[in-house]
Amino acid sequence: MWGELLELPVFGIGLTLAAYALAQKMYLRTGSIFFNPVALSIGSIIVFLLLFRIPYQTYFEGGSYIHFLLGPSVVALAVPLYNRREEIMSRKKPILLGIAAGAVASIVSASGLAWLLGGSRDVVLSLAPKSVTTPIAIGIVEKIGGIAPLTAALVVLTGCLGAICGPEFCRLIGVRDPVAMGLAVGTASHGIGTARMLEENRLGGAVSGLAIGLNGLVTAFILPLLVTWFI
Repeated sequence: MWGELLELPVFGIGLTLAAYALAQKMYLRTGSIFFNPVALSIGSIIVFLLLFRIPYQTYFEGGSYIHFLLGPSVVALAVPLYNRREEIMSRKKPILLGIAAGAVASIVSASGLAWLLGGSRDVVLSLAPKSVTTPIAIGIVEKIGGIAPLTAALVVLTGCLGAICGPEFCRLIGVRDPVAMGLAVGTASHGIGTARMLEENRLGGAVSGLAIGLNGLVTAFILPLLVTWFI
């Protein structure tokens, strides 16, 4: 019976929803940033699959249905953006400049560090779009010649780190304006970081959602050029 259950898509869906529900409950109870629901549920699912020796492909039979919702969930971030459109438009110039600078800094810092540490060309290219939301990052890395599964893992890791410590780091260095904070978190850690920003401040969350799309657009344009010129 256990084997038959594993073959059904409901296994992957049920495991994902149960892991996230428990992680969310723990996060709300403790209030600790270190119990970020996304990071905690990812870790618990990995441990569960390893412990019971369940192949990832078996889990993904159902997990793929939730994976499909990644795109629509990013589009849904347009709702808080629309609600705050007037405030955002009044600061359009610094927002656009900040996203462009953040996109370049993200590519150069990640790929540059990998190159300095002796990483292979494939690894350097796979690191470059780490701060872009997963669907765009995978599309970019497939065009420039990186390793798509590695990029996907790095994107999720970057998002989790941004959600855990992004707002706190901004406050630590004196950045407290919600627009500036949302811009930084959204540009650096895409959707997962944006979900955290929506908890912190609605305006900051709206700007963070805008940064996801614009950072993806800027990165998709400039990264192939940087690869052609320097890598």
